[in-house]
Amino acid sequence: MFENTNNSKTKLSELGEFGLIDHLTQHFKIKHTTSTLKSIGDDAAVLKHENEIVVTTDLLVEGVHFDLAYMPLKHLGYKAVMVNLSDVYAMNAQAKQITVSIACSNRFTVEALEELYAGISAACEVYNVDVVGGDTTSSVKGMQISITAIGEASKENITYRNGAKPNDLLVVSGDLGGAFLGLKILEREKEVFKVNPNAQPDLSEYTYLVQRQLKPEARKDIVELLAALDVKPTAMIDISDGLSSEMMHLCKNSKVGANLFEDKLPLDPKVISTCEEFKLDSTTVVLNGGEDYELLFTIDQNDFDKIKANPHLSVIGHMCDASDGIHLISQMNTKIPMKARGWSAIEDEE
Repeated sequence: MFENTNNSKTKLSELGEFGLIDHLTQHFKIKHTTSTLKSIGDDAAVLKHENEIVVTTDLLVEGVHFDLAYMPLKHLGYKAVMVNLSDVYAMNAQAKQITVSIACSNRFTVEALEELYAGISAACEVYNVDVVGGDTTSSVKGMQISITAIGEASKENITYRNGAKPNDLLVVSGDLGGAFLGLKILEREKEVFKVNPNAQPDLSEYTYLVQRQLKPEARKDIVELLAALDVKPTAMIDISDGLSSEMMHLCKNSKVGANLFEDKLPLDPKVISTCEEFKLDSTTVVLNGGEDYELLFTIDQNDFDKIKANPHLSVIGHMCDASDGIHLISQMNTKIPMKARGWSAIEDEE
């Protein structure tokens, strides 16, 4: 986790828009010298890629996607990059460049944005990505962050959501449910703080869950692992809105059904114990929680032997004919029709 050590306060207006951009981006170094021909400092970046180009973008809005009551700005910068890189890796591609655009109100200082950019910089270092442009502007209220990620892959390696076939195996990386429980813990501590601002929470026993929420890691390693194992997924998606939602996206796009086995869901022991503490059903948390940023994908059955012993991957089900529907097979061997109840940023107003 990160620490915030900067307590100074400089108004954004003291630097102006261009001075602020120069100040925040002065330490970014170019890593991909063959594909990043021109980065920050001109009207537009100039890139050169030899393969297919993958482009994705996400907009994070304060009060909708993050709460600065418990989300440190450095963590927010890191997570904002992860959200986008995860989508690139879900295409079985490698991320190369990002652009960063930020709108914020005058309640934020130069030092606050330095913290945000420190997180962005840390993410770019870890994942070997260049920052090649972006923008800063004022906002009437709060903060919004828009990041665009650019990646590349050979035409034969790009994986879409529409390639799954009946009898393909459904596979997921890592473990699930931790990010949602981390959010539940942080929200609980926020309510405690409202009642007693002097309360000092001890979250040490929840470190793994809180980190899954505040500082998730995109699964670049899984893309590299699959390549090393000579496994080409038939379809793939990242888990941002919940396992049930993402699974249904794969089924819809591939025009297939699926059977998901409850007893195969990968759960960290801390997820199980914290579900008990909050009196939550762990399967419901895994299906609907979201923000785990693991990769969900399908593979041909012939590739099973290549992945079966890998500790980073779990086979959790299989695809079937669309007419068979989408079901959860419970631990009691009951077939339960599935519905997507994952998180959505756009809700109907009552």
